[in-house]
Amino acid sequence: MADPVTEENVSQVAELCCECGQAHPLLDNHLYNFQDEVDDELICHICLQPLLQPMDTPCGHTYCFKCLENFMQEYNFCPMDRKKLSFQQCHKSSLLVRNLLDKLIVLCPFKAECQQTMQRCELEAHLQNRCPGFKKYRSELQRKRNPISKGKEEPPAKGETNTPKDPELPSGGSSLVAESSGAAVVSLGTAEPGLVNPAFEETEEDLPQRTSLVAETTTIEIHREDPEEELGMRIVGGKDTPLGNIVVQEVLRDSVIAADGRIAPGDHILEVNGVNISSVTHCQAVSFLRHPGPVLHLMVLQEKGFSNKTAQQDSPSPAREVIHVTLVKRDRSEPLGIKLIRKTDEAGIFILDLLEGGLAAKNGKLSRNDRVLSINGQDLRQGTPEAAAQIIQTTESRVNFVILRQSGVQLGEPVEDGSTSNSSSSSSSNGGSPVHHRRRPDQSHYRRKSNYQKDLPQGYVSHEKTVAIKKEPKESLGITIGGGRDNKNKLPIYVTSVQPIGCLFRDGRIKRGDVLLSINGIDLTHLNYYEAVSALKSNAASHSVTLKALEILSLNCPEPPLDIREQGFSWSPLWITWLGLPSYLHFCQDIVLSKGNLESWGFSIVGGFEESKGNQPFFIKTIVPGTPAFRDRKLKCGDEIVAVNGVPAIGMSNSELIPMLKEQRNKVTLTVVSWPGSLV
Repeated sequence: MADPVTEENVSQVAELCCECGQAHPLLDNHLYNFQDEVDDELICHICLQPLLQPMDTPCGHTYCFKCLENFMQEYNFCPMDRKKLSFQQCHKSSLLVRNLLDKLIVLCPFKAECQQTMQRCELEAHLQNRCPGFKKYRSELQRKRNPISKGKEEPPAKGETNTPKDPELPSGGSSLVAESSGAAVVSLGTAEPGLVNPAFEETEEDLPQRTSLVAETTTIEIHREDPEEELGMRIVGGKDTPLGNIVVQEVLRDSVIAADGRIAPGDHILEVNGVNISSVTHCQAVSFLRHPGPVLHLMVLQEKGFSNKTAQQDSPSPAREVIHVTLVKRDRSEPLGIKLIRKTDEAGIFILDLLEGGLAAKNGKLSRNDRVLSINGQDLRQGTPEAAAQIIQTTESRVNFVILRQSGVQLGEPVEDGSTSNSSSSSSSNGGSPVHHRRRPDQSHYRRKSNYQKDLPQGYVSHEKTVAIKKEPKESLGITIGGGRDNKNKLPIYVTSVQPIGCLFRDGRIKRGDVLLSINGIDLTHLNYYEAVSALKSNAASHSVTLKALEILSLNCPEPPLDIREQGFSWSPLWITWLGLPSYLHFCQDIVLSKGNLESWGFSIVGGFEESKGNQPFFIKTIVPGTPAFRDRKLKCGDEIVAVNGVPAIGMSNSELIPMLKEQRNKVTLTVVSWPGSLV
């Protein structure tokens, strides 16, 4: 096995994996130096190395998960006996076999500085926390590779961080239990061509307070017991939209992604199973993410927020308090819904976010930016997110947190009504104040005003059709519907299916995805779901029915190929379909953001008028953690900005909208239209 590189040639070679400490392609197996010869029964006969994530075949052979997955992409038989085989037929090896493999003794790969041996499962923690060789390598790598810290080269454009070919090792902000990750410090003043970026705009007065935006690439494996189960997230973007990248808009509660806990709204998905999707259409990205399989490899770019080194050095330390919080899990596997990070400028672990609907968010006593001092009595003042995750995952029931919080930080309001989780809070100097649950007032929505109207974007065609049919009095229309103005996105009523019974299937003109405008002259566009169902049922009793409907076609994204591959996914129109809806069917929402004089608004924008592309909508592309837009929680990636302080954005260019946003020192009202992202 090759020894790790020395600091003299670190800048000329591939970077080292933070799990095994050796150089290998990002999606390949980790490499280890084993102390003793390993029994042949524990060897993978594809890579001829001791098994990693062993998978058993029905014919009785065992291979590394990644080796078998790669082999099955080319062949349909077992490598040993050549019997017909599909990857879906294989399953994880027994816990006994996996434990035997984890206990194999390995040598630290940094032999010059460290001669320790340990079990294979302990190597990653050793490298991250105790190995002097890896610590020396990482600091040297950062010094040589980081153009910001050297100050001698132009900082990379933010767009370059979205498609990394060889991501760097973590520099202090790794996500919770990531497979492998890399951090990048992005200059505030560097934006993609055409990117309106009020989140990253800097002025002379606030430059000392915000010097850089920290982003990070992370490779994550998502495991599914049912290979065809929905991942449970909504996505927006694609190269056929101003957003360009594929961005996570929402993570659904109790989904595979929510249970994993590492992907959050705002993350940019760069790769799916080794395929770069940073420059594919929205429909292509949906197809890749809906691809069935027990394991999905995702590379994501995650914004971590602004670093504040100068501000922290110049300002006095705020008063802090120690708080005890206990969360009670129903079983060992229940996730807490907490996203933990390391910071670049302060030791320890911090709470980045509480996932909506999760156990911690419902409990309401933990808050963003809390520093975790210990969990279940184990000291984490110098710990890692990975160590914290291990403690949480192995705890059967009660998870006891001791956290450090700046005095005056308000507790986050719980997401739902109802009592707090069955938890106890140990007495402390200031902890234990009750959290009052109250329902958030419904946000006011209104139809898009006439001065906000816009033409359909390029690549869309919509046409209204009137369908008049004769029917038997007891004959059903035979359609199911979705949407309604009581939906959180204030959607119009649309057809989710046309059943093979009923008069509309026989007629053939009403199709799935059509927006229903009226039935027998009754306007459906302002009704909620139950009102629309009632109107359709009552009018279906007539001998003749006249339906007005709107059909939306995206020339870049034909629906039929996706329908064929649907295989159990809940059907709803793709996000890109809603973009072709005429303005008169849009419902707007006013979102008011407030900030301090030295804060950024915390969001970036793409779109606007360009000579080569004409008028394009403005979209929210990025929401930066720790900023006013992030704390407000109402703005989402993929939202269309219709107006700023009542001034229509239609027809504006980037250079016209930037001054409007920069002029608003402490308060701004954004009028937005929010469409649900495509479900994958």
